[in-house]
Amino acid sequence: MASTGVSTESFAREKKSHYKGPRLKLAMIGCGGISETQLRAFESMPDVEIVAGADINPHRLEIMKDTYGISALYADYHQMLKEIKPDAVSVCTPNAVHAPATIASLKAGAHVITEKPMAMSPQECQSMIDAAVKARRQLAVGFQYRFHPATQMLRRARDEGQFGNVMFVKCQALRRRGIPNWGVFGQKQLQGGGPMIDIGVHVIEMAHYVMGSPEPVAATGKTWTYMGNKPNDVVSMWPDWDWKTYNVEDLAIGHIRFANGAVMQIEACFAGHIERDIWNFTLVGEKGGATWDPTAIFTDRAGTMTNTTPAFLPEGDFFTLFKLKLRNFVDGVLRDQPLEAPGEAGAAVQKIVDGVYRSSDAGKEVPIR
Repeated sequence: MASTGVSTESFAREKKSHYKGPRLKLAMIGCGGISETQLRAFESMPDVEIVAGADINPHRLEIMKDTYGISALYADYHQMLKEIKPDAVSVCTPNAVHAPATIASLKAGAHVITEKPMAMSPQECQSMIDAAVKARRQLAVGFQYRFHPATQMLRRARDEGQFGNVMFVKCQALRRRGIPNWGVFGQKQLQGGGPMIDIGVHVIEMAHYVMGSPEPVAATGKTWTYMGNKPNDVVSMWPDWDWKTYNVEDLAIGHIRFANGAVMQIEACFAGHIERDIWNFTLVGEKGGATWDPTAIFTDRAGTMTNTTPAFLPEGDFFTLFKLKLRNFVDGVLRDQPLEAPGEAGAAVQKIVDGVYRSSDAGKEVPIR
């Protein structure tokens, strides 16, 4: 088929210009790299208009203006909220700013989607949920992996009773050498931790979602820092990280007990002497089990142990998942559709992560209240 000469971007802009339905006026708080991914996703949504951006870094504001054509730019998000009065806000800041920016936006009358993790502590999460209830506004957390076709398939299988009582889940978010060399991922005071709170939350949340979201009651955990805080000359995908300011863990291991008797094991690392990177969870139930990658269900049929794999699953690349989570938020605000990842889901994951860190500090099992 011959090319029409029309780019995807220009087609999306043309689609926006002809759209006559309700529009969501959305502002960005935090204009770093993750906000650019969101902006590219919003470009294909004619019912979303980006009206403003706020960031303490002038260079990021220049990018918003020059690359994305956003003219209302602010160094202070409080001023932006007061002057622009957006319908909704996307919070794309370092983790330490998630709660204050979200609460301020909700109080200003805006619906909010915040990037993961929801906040720095369960207490902050609850304050965000309370603020949303008081303001009568929607609050979503940016957990895109629960939208993955494999996650959705396993959740449906669980709902159909194919696993029976889920007893055990093992979560793995492991990198052989993947310490981020950008942003503030190595600074605990801004991020809250390392791989457990950064990449572990993704696998935890989709596994917890597939389990049926049981209530966590206790945690045992241990963290180690042995590589990120030292100079390193080993060839890796992201070299030259800022080891001088690195004060988060390289490896975190957790064990979670739930109110229904189930157990979750968690492994998360930025840098570990392992064969390869792993991004997966496995599930064991009384009637059946499963793995996320490769996606398969294990059970007994006709007196035989069987393995079932999907003949087809839709695309589940990172950008597609990003659009799905943002689309769900927009539809939740404009069309009152249920949020797939509301604030309560973010708070549940935060309790698990917080429990692992508190247990490591205490050197013993700690309760999760």
